[in-house]
Amino acid sequence: MPTATTRRSRRWAWWAVLALGLGLIAAPAVFQMFDRAPKGGDMIAAFEPYMTTAEIEKFQDYLAEIGAAVAETQDELLAAATTDGTDPLTEAPTVATLIEEWPGIDADMSDMLATMQDDIDNYEAVVALPDFPLFPWFFVIPGVLVTGVAAFVLIRRPAEARVSRWAIGLIGLGLVLAPVAFQMFERAPKGGEMIDDFRPLMTRPRVQNIQGYFVTLGAGEGQLRNVLVPAAVANGADAADFPAVAAFSDDWQAIVADFAPMIGVMSDNVENFEAVDALPDFPLFPWFFVIPGVLLVVLAVIARAEGSRPDTIDPNTRSSS
Repeated sequence: MPTATTRRSRRWAWWAVLALGLGLIAAPAVFQMFDRAPKGGDMIAAFEPYMTTAEIEKFQDYLAEIGAAVAETQDELLAAATTDGTDPLTEAPTVATLIEEWPGIDADMSDMLATMQDDIDNYEAVVALPDFPLFPWFFVIPGVLVTGVAAFVLIRRPAEARVSRWAIGLIGLGLVLAPVAFQMFERAPKGGEMIDDFRPLMTRPRVQNIQGYFVTLGAGEGQLRNVLVPAAVANGADAADFPAVAAFSDDWQAIVADFAPMIGVMSDNVENFEAVDALPDFPLFPWFFVIPGVLLVVLAVIARAEGSRPDTIDPNTRSSS
């Protein structure tokens, strides 16, 4: 039978349990999870329509179509639209701007789409995790339970604390098993990779640049259709001689209609991305459950069932010694 001194010495374990419980409760506040995690959920939901292979390949085909139109303009249309050696671009300055800026536009948007395509699997792994707004409660709820049990034992010092010790052990075991149940050790690092890959994309200057590209593209398409092709036809060419330019003009409204919502999603979620990026690194999240869970299990083993508060040692025990 443990002596009073032994029982009292083991109370440090319950104080440690109490500290862990309070730490779990405090963690979401320290990392501002109640504000940041829901923003992450909003961002993940907003990107869902665009994080598919089919959708990204459609956008890549649009870029290839525009590139073909620009190349055809340089190789054929400009020569056909030239009259008396006059540079036709003097009458179509926005086409000149499109030709000049297209390599940079194409490189930047192709990089954006390639990044999104490379992260489809990572995105799906993040979607498979529990909803972001729930994450703070995965710390607070077990923290409240642990704190309550520890406080009960420390304040009341019941004659039999075995049930409390088992409760702490089970909560600790639950914390250890949670990352396994949600496959966090596989999915969370993929989420971290996605955040790293999206960091150069999800900035206000980058998004504004992409929005500006469509001003250049739209103005250039208008002068291709209204100035250069008519000039070439006036010189005896046939509009059908420029199929890539015709395809660009025919599809321009569809291109804008498809791209605009995606760029809008990027713009609307810059702050949401910054909130997610400010959270601890995704690969660390499983350990935020496992480490306190293991500590709780160990402390539950150390914290023996404690008897009623003894101030003296039983005389019978003293005489028998």
